Amino acid sequence: MIVEKKKVYIETYGCQMNFSDSEIVGAILQEHDYEPTIDMKAADLILMNTCSIRDNAEQRVRKRLNELHSLKRKNNSLKIGLLGCMAERLKEKLLEEEKHIDLIVGPDGYRSLPQLLEQVDSGQKAINTLLSVDETYADINPVRLGSNGVNAFISIMRGCENYCAYCVVPYTRGKERSRNPNSIVREASSLYEQGFREMTLLGQNVNSYRWEENGLPLEFPGLLEEVARVNPLLRVRFATSHPKDLSDDLLVVMATYPNICKSIHLPVQSGSSRVLKLMHRNYSREWYMERVEAIRRYMPGCTITTDIIAGFCGETEGDHQETLSLMRWAAFDYAYMFKYSERPNTLAAKKYSDDVAEEVKSRRLEEIIALQQDLSLSGNRKDIGKDFEVLTEGFSRRSMDDLYGRTSQNKVVVFAKGSHKPGDYVKIRINGCSGATLKGICL
Repeated sequence: MIVEKKKVYIETYGCQMNFSDSEIVGAILQEHDYEPTIDMKAADLILMNTCSIRDNAEQRVRKRLNELHSLKRKNNSLKIGLLGCMAERLKEKLLEEEKHIDLIVGPDGYRSLPQLLEQVDSGQKAINTLLSVDETYADINPVRLGSNGVNAFISIMRGCENYCAYCVVPYTRGKERSRNPNSIVREASSLYEQGFREMTLLGQNVNSYRWEENGLPLEFPGLLEEVARVNPLLRVRFATSHPKDLSDDLLVVMATYPNICKSIHLPVQSGSSRVLKLMHRNYSREWYMERVEAIRRYMPGCTITTDIIAGFCGETEGDHQETLSLMRWAAFDYAYMFKYSERPNTLAAKKYSDDVAEEVKSRRLEEIIALQQDLSLSGNRKDIGKDFEVLTEGFSRRSMDDLYGRTSQNKVVVFAKGSHKPGDYVKIRINGCSGATLKGICL
């Protein structure tokens, strides 16, 4: 007897880790009579995989839930669930505040989804927000939701124990635990055989990866090397590195293997050592600068991207100017830039006063954004006339006659399609740019 599968629509908010988790959820449900759909209106189940790192991320979810409420009024059988960090942070409170939500599942509870959905089908609300000390979902082969068939994410570890003063992640994702390296390499090999050509290894802090077997430890540089050896045509990226843990051993491995991409995301958050200490980042301005110098020493031409928070508790105008001066010195290729948003139950919320006026935060953020736009444009202009190997990812949004792809340095390049297709490596000469995109011709 053929059982008609129900349809699940998964909407993902936030970081790459959440997209990886959504693919794990898709795989679990696919084994229990559900299949993913890209048509929300055709769905029997809508799941929202959420982020709690900033208040505006949660407000976006709240707004979306209001929209889904009207959809549920038209379809009484529709089930709505909230997954991820927001579910973990608010727990039962969400069920009280959002009456049309049927289930709440934290990042470590995804295996229980089939049982929770049975509970929902019987007319009850369902919740699992228990954190785990060993769950890594290592045995699950993720469903590649909305994949272009070229790029894939591989989660190598879960959780975080850095306890930065502003961050909820240690409380919503639990303790650090690393995944068996054999399962990671098998997944990378399988994806390559399926036609994928670029893998991004994911963790809240990949530099903390550690696996021990028979008394022999394997840390992140060794894991990265093992994945790079899967095939020289497989590009390997990773996110995210914590500056306090970025080792020379890692930089040596990156420099040794051509297929390990020459791009590092290294969140600085602030250019002021005083503010970094308040943030509990466990490094200074000088330490960060030395790590940038090391990157450039081992890999000239490696791009460096970052995260910056404007207006953290107690930040003075002098601290802000230190951030701007560090940005100029580092010449970041790109940055994710935000105003400080106090998150409940974090160290900063408990110990510090959110004392930078909102208009001051906004003005400082505007100055950071304006400077980064100049730095990004200047960096892209330096690439004009250079040749790069580009991994083609898909069609340009502006024209089906053009393709786009990325360099090893993670810069987007647009070029004429010709006879090329997604997944092809193409030699491109850069002949133009904007602040966000390079333009080139095939050689």
